[in-house]
Amino acid sequence: MASGLQQISGSVDAILFRNNETGYTVLSILPIAEVQSDKRKITVVGRCATVWVGEELTAEGSWIEDPRFGKQFKAESLRCVAPTSAEGIKRFLSSGLIRGIGPVLAEAIVKRFGSDTLHILDHRPDRLREVPGLGAKKCNQIRASWSEQRQSHETMIFLQSQGIGTGMSARIWRRYGTDAIAVVKQNPYRLAEEVRGIGFLTADQIALRMGIEKDSLLRAEAGLLHCLKMAAEEYGHVYLRQSELFLAANEALDIPVERLAEALNADAERGVVTLEEDRVYLAEHFSDEQKIAECLLKLVKTKAKFRPINAEKAVAWAEEKMHLSLASAQWRALVMALENKVSVITGGPGVGKTTIIKALASVYSVRKLRIFLAAPTGRAAKRMAESTGFPAATLHRLLKYQPQTGQFYYNCDQRLPGDVFILDESSMLDAALTKDFLVAVPESAVVVFVGDTDQLPSVGAGNVLADIIASGVVPCTHLTMIFRQDASGMIVKNAHHVNQGEMFELPAPGVESDFYFVEAQDPQKLQALLLKFMLQRIPSKFAFDPLHDIQVLTPMRRGELGTDRLNLLIQQEMNPSGEALWRGGMPFRPNDRVMQISNDYDKDVFNGDIGIIQMVDAENRALVVNFDSRYVEYKADELDELTLAYATSIHKSQGSEYPAVIILMHTQHFKLLRKNLLYTAITRGKKLVVVIGSSKALWIALHAEAVSIRQTTLSERLKRLTAL
Repeated sequence: MASGLQQISGSVDAILFRNNETGYTVLSILPIAEVQSDKRKITVVGRCATVWVGEELTAEGSWIEDPRFGKQFKAESLRCVAPTSAEGIKRFLSSGLIRGIGPVLAEAIVKRFGSDTLHILDHRPDRLREVPGLGAKKCNQIRASWSEQRQSHETMIFLQSQGIGTGMSARIWRRYGTDAIAVVKQNPYRLAEEVRGIGFLTADQIALRMGIEKDSLLRAEAGLLHCLKMAAEEYGHVYLRQSELFLAANEALDIPVERLAEALNADAERGVVTLEEDRVYLAEHFSDEQKIAECLLKLVKTKAKFRPINAEKAVAWAEEKMHLSLASAQWRALVMALENKVSVITGGPGVGKTTIIKALASVYSVRKLRIFLAAPTGRAAKRMAESTGFPAATLHRLLKYQPQTGQFYYNCDQRLPGDVFILDESSMLDAALTKDFLVAVPESAVVVFVGDTDQLPSVGAGNVLADIIASGVVPCTHLTMIFRQDASGMIVKNAHHVNQGEMFELPAPGVESDFYFVEAQDPQKLQALLLKFMLQRIPSKFAFDPLHDIQVLTPMRRGELGTDRLNLLIQQEMNPSGEALWRGGMPFRPNDRVMQISNDYDKDVFNGDIGIIQMVDAENRALVVNFDSRYVEYKADELDELTLAYATSIHKSQGSEYPAVIILMHTQHFKLLRKNLLYTAITRGKKLVVVIGSSKALWIALHAEAVSIRQTTLSERLKRLTAL
């Protein structure tokens, strides 16, 4: 025992609080001599891998006087072991630890076996039949649950000893079960590839702690994959040149280039990377681009099953049906789309893309063809359906993800049952999702890509829409003339001004508009203005609801003006109290607005989906989120899938549209300030846009050099295959 520390022991009476992410626990214990009395309960606070009521606990630490909760024992270390007394064993088994054993049955089992109960469960579970009224089926259930619990307990303790948090340990156990310890000992880098939420850096810390050499081939192989993944996640690159990869890996890992070259060959032999000339791809990225190119060309070359449409007559019919007169550019775009199997329609806000989608769907529907409208995100699909009057779905739901297999139901073997597919917000398509879609589309189908190439590109790797256009293989119409004018139309006008690198056009003082700019250079003043506009001025003047109608957009996640800080500030004003579940310093309360930040196919919720917390159950460590009248439950160890969403990053807002947006632009965001970032933010606002920030930051965004071009080869592949 460390000098100056005291030691106490007792039986765990109750678990008062438990954070499964950090292992932080508040519990009450009964000293060993008092296990049958409630008179001398002691409150203990500390961190431990796992703990159950009835276990015997030894704690080392010191006594403190908490101003709110009184005298407590603050533990530097907590060690739990299975109980040895009959009373402790009974409480242990009654805690809900073992499926099939409640308080009554626990008492009966302990009455029969006494202090030998746990030994019986470990070594002679067949003797459970000696307990009156306990049948074979129940005995088998108890035996299986006990075995699983024991293995889980041992695994959690082992993983915690390797510096792995409780929440991560739980995910590792769910992924590998009884093989978890063997997997971690053999190759901890597998965790980075196979367990959600564990990246290379965490796996690397575990590996080095376990004695894996810094320049080992195992570490070098995993490090190269990590660098390729980072290039995809941070820059959208599909590949890196060998020199770029070796430089990045050498800096990140401090491994000699000779060793990295050896590791690259090993990765290639294992099939996890693909080498082409001097380019290095993650194998799935190489395959994605190949498949996209092959599928697109098959679509272009294969005839449609239905008889050709007289495009000009069809457009004239659509004009009459929709009671409008199309501009010449819209007319040409519609004719082009109707005359080709695959086509692209692109342009900024207000240029008539939605009108064209509606006209196309109307023409094809009157021919009794099977039409599917889709978009990459739920918000974009919902907006597409509302604006066109035709049903629309996300691509994930269109393809029908199957949780049991981890695959889409529709694929190259089971094609989608459709004749026409129109995809909106196509600039958001990354290579992986585009591949999954195209392999499932019948070769006889018509496909129309609609999007805005001036927006931010996809979050995932690839530059699909821009590459398709650049290849020249697919006919494309670029719309430029603005048709939509909402009220004074400042939102649309300023989006196009930004796209041209021009400063905002602002209303005269006192004139009501849908677009405002408020100068603020001090970060604290900017925060104060944000709260004032969101909670007072906008609701008062425009009657927008802060919770449902107003979205704050900012370039970054970190810092004073990042999403993490802003969400807590807004939450403190809008929803400061009530029952909460905490994760990483962030409380989640009923009526909080939250966003799903990763695709969860089992829950059928996807990256960027926004909902409102309906209910928090602190006792059972769970909450329920309402996603557009779909109620989804999250357990405590799943909260890393959610974040508060009063403020969100501009990247995360892609594909969404909000009644009102407040955009923050400050020089703190210097590294991310770009024209397409500001353009994307402005085009998220449907009825009102308020930009708060500094003129200098806006100037930087409008004049900064474009970020590095994404390294992709889709356009090249399309040209090459076309030439064959």
